[in-house]
Amino acid sequence: MVHQYKLGGYNIVLDSCSGGVHVVDEVAYDIIALYQEKSREEIVAAMEEKYAAHDDITTEDIEECYDQVTTLVESGKLFSPDTFEGMAGHLKEKTSGVIKALCLHVAHTCNLNCSYCFASQGKYHGDRAVMSFEVGKQALDFLVANSGTRRNLEVDFFGGEPLMNFDVVKQLVAYARSIEKEKGKNFRFTLTTNGMLVDDDVIDFANRECHNVVLSLDGRKEIHDRYRVDYAGRGSWEQIVPKFQKFVKERGGRGYYMRGTFTHANPDFLKDIQTMLDLGFTELSMEPVVCAPGDPSELTQEDLPIVLEQYEKLAELMLERDREGRPFTFYHYMIDLTGGPCIYKRISGCGSGTEYMAVTPWGDLYPCHQFVGEEKFKLGDIWNGVTNKPTQCEFASCNVYARPDCRDCWAKLYCSGGCAANAYHSTGSVTGVYKYGCELFRKRMECAIMVEIARTLAKNEQ
Repeated sequence: MVHQYKLGGYNIVLDSCSGGVHVVDEVAYDIIALYQEKSREEIVAAMEEKYAAHDDITTEDIEECYDQVTTLVESGKLFSPDTFEGMAGHLKEKTSGVIKALCLHVAHTCNLNCSYCFASQGKYHGDRAVMSFEVGKQALDFLVANSGTRRNLEVDFFGGEPLMNFDVVKQLVAYARSIEKEKGKNFRFTLTTNGMLVDDDVIDFANRECHNVVLSLDGRKEIHDRYRVDYAGRGSWEQIVPKFQKFVKERGGRGYYMRGTFTHANPDFLKDIQTMLDLGFTELSMEPVVCAPGDPSELTQEDLPIVLEQYEKLAELMLERDREGRPFTFYHYMIDLTGGPCIYKRISGCGSGTEYMAVTPWGDLYPCHQFVGEEKFKLGDIWNGVTNKPTQCEFASCNVYARPDCRDCWAKLYCSGGCAANAYHSTGSVTGVYKYGCELFRKRMECAIMVEIARTLAKNEQ
C-alpha cells in the first residue's frame, strides 16, 4: 500500500508494508500515482503532456524515471504486498500470560477538579480511595510472578493524584528495590502528577527513583486555568509552573514529559506548546481530550482543520528550532525510520489487558487505566489473577487486522490499530475505530516522517 503526500517542500511516498520512505521529484511522484492504473506508454504520454513546457524534462528523462520506479517495485520497496495478516496475534500467543507493566492507581482521589477528566476527578465512577501498602505490595508480587523471563518491569504511579498517597509510593519503591536482585528484575518507575503537591522531597525522590515523570500542564495560563482548577474553582497554573521548572532543572532536563490536553477551547494548541517552550520545557506532549460525546470540551468537526494545521506548523517549528540549535521533543513525532518496533509488535497492538494492566486501590485488574470503573472489563484481581478469560481473550485478539476499518489504511502499521479504549468509548467495541482520532494520527505520522526526512537530509549535508 502506497501513500503519497506533499509537506515541508518534499514529495513523500510511503510504502506501508515494506516500510520504505521515498523523497522524489515531481515526475517520479506523478508516475507513482499512475503506476498501478496505467501502462508504461500511457504514463510516459501523460508525463510528456504535463511537462511539455519544461524544456529540461525530456521523454528520455521520463522513461528513465519510469524504469527507476519499476526497479523499486521489483525490489519490494514500492507497492509491496501485505503479507502480515497471518502473523497477527503471534506475538501475544508467544508471550501469553507474561505481564511487563502495571499502572498502579495509588489514589482514586484528586486535589483538582478538572471538568474534562476522563477519570471523574480521580474517582473512576466509584468511591474515593487510596491504595494501601499491602495491596501495592501484592500488586508488585503479582507483576514479578507473571513477568516470565522479562527483566525490565514498568510501574506507573497513577491517579487521581498519586502524590496524595506519597508515603505508600515511597514504601512500594523501597519494597521493589529490596527484591530486585533476588528476583532478577529491574523496576522502572513513572510518576504522573498534576504538580500541586510537588515539593523538595518529591523532587529528590522522583529524581532518584523514577525513570520518567509526567507533569500535567495545558500550556497558556488562560487555557490551563479554564479546566485545571481546584475545588474552589481557582486555577492551578501559578502554583505548579515554578514547581515544574525546579523539578525539570534538577532532573537535568531529561526523563520527563510535560503532558498537555487540548480541547474545543484550544484547537490552536501550538500556542500552548510555545508557552511550554518559553517556560524552558523541551520534552513535550499534547494529547487530544478524551471525553463523553456532547461534553463542552469535546473536539468538533469544525476544530479538525485547525488541529491538522497546528500539527503541520508544529513540524515547521521543530525544524526551525533545530536550525537555531534549540531542539525540542514532541512525543507523537518520535519515530524511527531505520528500525522501529518489529513487525510483530506493530500488528499486535498496545498490549492492554495482556502485557499491561491497571490495578485499582482495591487490587482489581483492568485492561488499562481508561477502562477502570467499567465493571464488565474487570479482568480479576492481584490475588487470584485473571479470571475473566473471555474479556482478556477479546483484548488478546485486538490487533490491527481485527479492525475491518483499518485494512485499507496506510497508517495501520504505525498505529497498530489504535487505542482500544478510544474505540470502545466512541463505537461500543474495542475493535471499533475512533475515526476522529484516526484523522489526527495520520496527520501526526505525516508530520513526524517529514521531520525525520528533513533531519536526515540536513545531517547528510553536514
